[in-house]
This record gives sequence, structure tokens and C-alpha cells, in this order.
Amino acid sequence: MEVAYRVAVCDDDREQIQYISSIVSEWERMTGCACEVRSFCRAEDFLFEYEEDRTYDILLLDVEMEKISGIELAKHIRRDGSRAEIIFITSHFEFIGEGYEVDALHYLVKPIAGEKLMQVLSKAAERLAAEPPSLVITCEGETVRLYEREILYVESFLHYVEIHTKEGQYRIKESISSFENRLSGGFYRVHRSYLVSLQYITKITRTSVTLEGKTQLPLARGKYDDINRAFIRNY
Repeated sequence: MEVAYRVAVCDDDREQIQYISSIVSEWERMTGCACEVRSFCRAEDFLFEYEEDRTYDILLLDVEMEKISGIELAKHIRRDGSRAEIIFITSHFEFIGEGYEVDALHYLVKPIAGEKLMQVLSKAAERLAAEPPSLVITCEGETVRLYEREILYVESFLHYVEIHTKEGQYRIKESISSFENRLSGGFYRVHRSYLVSLQYITKITRTSVTLEGKTQLPLARGKYDDINRAFIRNY
């Protein structure tokens, strides 16, 4: 079964980690949402891994940890643009107000009721389902979640593709056909070596397409009518 959600549990109490992980497993069994759960006893350990892999969907963070608190950890990942659903776990009500700054989904006060945590996990899943489509890539040793709306076009180079976004480029080892199959829609193969986002097309001729930023790419023979139909359907 394909993993639906990547979950991190960060708490300096190992028994608490085991308890929370068991509830996540029970929620997984009841909902059929396959989860990959990773546990961390220190915020520093999570951040060390996060630098290489930023694709977590749900974070269950203990607020009162040594050195780096759950609140500080959440602020760090929000500065990096993470859209993960954050669930804080605390022993004290006075910390609850601090969660608004990082758009926390919920606070759970210890001792945690299993039924309540499962309800919150379901709410997190609902919010994640409303997220724009994305895919995970590995580029230069980093794992990155890339939102489809960020992609302008994709260019093929033998066994590699270069993904062009508004912010920069990512070069990964994958065929353009394989990459195209991972996308949810809204893209068109204008040429054997080019895949473009329909939302960024500004002009179509019989031999080329022009994208925002004046990038011009070749249009293969015989595709003019088909790309126009795809362009209209996308609107």
C-alpha cells in the first residue's frame, strides 16, 4: 500500500512516543490511510533529518522539550515554508496561545485520550486533502516536496529531467515519461523533450508555445489542435 502520510512524533519521553505511535497505528488501521511514522526524542534530532528530508505531512510535537521546544521547532519549519499539519502535545494550558503563530492544527493536553487524537488525525487528513497537488523529488541529496503549481516546464536530458520553476531548477534522474505519469494533470507534452504547465502558456503557434517569462519551447508537428483543446479544457 502506498504511504498516504508521513508522520513525525517528537517527544523526550520514550513511553509517550510509543503510546502516540500506537494510536497513529490504530488510526491507520481504522481509516486505511497508510502512514510512515518516525520518532525523535529531541528536536535537534528531527531538525538534523529534516534538513535532508522535508516531506513530513503531520507533526506531533511535545511543547516542553529541552534546548529546543516544540514551539521553536514549529517556527523553524514554518520559516522554511513547510505546510505540514502541526499537533502540539503539552502538560500545561498556558502554552496554547503560542500555537496561533505557527498555524497549529490542535493542542492535546496530557494524558492524551486515544479517541481524541484519532479525531485530530482525521481533521489533519481532511486539511491535507485540500492541499494543492504535489510530488516528492530527490535532488542533490535533498528530498523536496514540489507543488505542481510551481512548475513552469520540464526538460528531458537522456536519463535526467530538469524541472523549471519560478524559483529555480531541479535536476533529477528520471525519464520525462515517468515524471509525467506522476503529475495529476494540467500539463501537456509539447515535444518528446518538453512537458509544459498549461496554466503558464501565454501563446501557441503551430511550431512553438510561449510561457510566462518569454520562454519559448518547440511544439511537435501535428500537436497544434490538440494542445489548443487541452489549453481550453484547463480553463
